[in-house]
Amino acid sequence: MAISMKSLGIDQLPFEERLSLAEELWDSIASDPAAFPLTDAQRAELDRRIAEHEAHPETAIAWAEVKDSLLARLGQ
Repeated sequence: MAISMKSLGIDQLPFEERLSLAEELWDSIASDPAAFPLTDAQRAELDRRIAEHEAHPETAIAWAEVKDSLLARLGQ
């Protein structure tokens, strides 16, 4: 039997707990960059975005602010 949200009971968790679990899961995946190498196009896009941010750092929005805004929109 495959592991699923339902078999683990994750689908029964409140939204905030599922979101936190998703963030934790992603962090565990992202901690090994060799697991998913970037294509040349992806690397070029990231380089472009970094250059844009370095040229205009005042336009950045903190993750906590983005998350709070999204949760507010969802009524959470």
